[in-house]
Amino acid sequence: MVVLIVANNTMRCSLVLSIFVVILSLPGCNFFPEPSLLAKIKSDGEIVVITRPGSTTYYQGPDGQPAGLEYELAKRFADRLGVKLKIIVPPFFSDVIPMIARGDAHFAAAGLSVTDVRQKVVRFGPSYQQITQQLIYRYGNARPKGIADIIDGDIEVVSGSSHVEQLVKLQQQHPALRWRESSEMESEELLTFVWDRMIDYTVADSNEVALSQRFYPELRVAFDINKPEPIAWAFPLGDDDTLYNETVQFFAALLDSGELEQLLERYYGHTKTFDYVGTRKFKTHYYQRLVTYQALFEEAAEQNGLDWRLLAAMSYQESHWNPKAISPTGVRGLMMLTLTTARQLGIRNRIDPEQSINGGARYLKSLIKRVPQRIQEPDRTWMAIAAYNVGFGHLKDARTITRRRGFDPDKWVDVKESLPLLRQKKWYQKTRYGYARGHEPVMYVRNIRNYYDLVRRISDEKKSERTEERREESITTFPRAI
Repeated sequence: MVVLIVANNTMRCSLVLSIFVVILSLPGCNFFPEPSLLAKIKSDGEIVVITRPGSTTYYQGPDGQPAGLEYELAKRFADRLGVKLKIIVPPFFSDVIPMIARGDAHFAAAGLSVTDVRQKVVRFGPSYQQITQQLIYRYGNARPKGIADIIDGDIEVVSGSSHVEQLVKLQQQHPALRWRESSEMESEELLTFVWDRMIDYTVADSNEVALSQRFYPELRVAFDINKPEPIAWAFPLGDDDTLYNETVQFFAALLDSGELEQLLERYYGHTKTFDYVGTRKFKTHYYQRLVTYQALFEEAAEQNGLDWRLLAAMSYQESHWNPKAISPTGVRGLMMLTLTTARQLGIRNRIDPEQSINGGARYLKSLIKRVPQRIQEPDRTWMAIAAYNVGFGHLKDARTITRRRGFDPDKWVDVKESLPLLRQKKWYQKTRYGYARGHEPVMYVRNIRNYYDLVRRISDEKKSERTEERREESITTFPRAI
């Protein structure tokens, strides 16, 4: 009897199992749905992002680490998800949109402007920056005032770019308009072609132009060829909105916290003014003066854990690399040390280049140490440099004012707005250290950031030239096979 019951139970279980298997095999029946795209990314532990090389997107920083606005945004997003960031750089810019349309990556963070043509094949996330397309020519040539003036000119633009889309629109009104499209070069390279007079014109985004003009001061904007357009990340089209929605929340949080503004300030805040004469003079002084003192800057920087190029940039702001420079207030030397500071540092001769550079490096390092460690770089360094100019007490006052105004005293983008208030009685009378010409350290930091970029660019170019010369030398002197 018992055996019969067991047999009946076994048959019953087998029947139920068979029915369950049949149901699972029916079309449309899925008791275990596919995980969402966002869940899969978190499960895989990796997010794949397409970008392109350039000063506005992705490059190797002076410390050898990845940098660039797009990289930093993508890295923050990956950290938010708790996954690793995998960067893909396609061979050509024109590959970016097709790769995203095919789903070769999760999204593209490549400084892409939102256009009607692109929106047909990809989906754009929230805008985080606006740019304008500009026609660029070289100073010394006639400035074109409109499209009619460039009809006979040699124009080259990046293939697959929004610049091509805009030129196509303009061609409808100006049928004689012609241009070449390059798939081999990025926009920054074409800007150097204009500077070298290899081509007459190119079209570039306004943010790229602002950065490039500091290195190639003869580059000029003839006119804008379109209205401002938004920059955003591009995603593949599809029904799964989980990753897209997470991106919307990410940028909303960046905007609310002020972190987006801080990033934009970090990469573009020092480019708002362009001094053609000053940039030309800087390059002349670099080759005529800096070479004499570069070894001293390198040695002092190594001893104090600093970047020699930053020290050199500060020295140029202070003295234009003139060891005998003296200000009306009595500060002297390459690093313009006050008599009091020099005595504190044990400096006996302020106009001696080695003593001045060593003293300036030690003083800057001491200021960096006094800035709270919780303040992230590069803001910590910018604040220390501001203190080098205006005094650490006034920097503390400015940070206090920043807090009272409801902003973040640990962010340079906020503190630099408070420093000029030290000139106003209603503000400085409530501070510990009183009145200060607070606008000066703001300009001081901005100038040094510009000079720092210039020193880095020129020194990197010289390094590449020396490497190429050694390579050619080794080829020339290599013994022939017998």
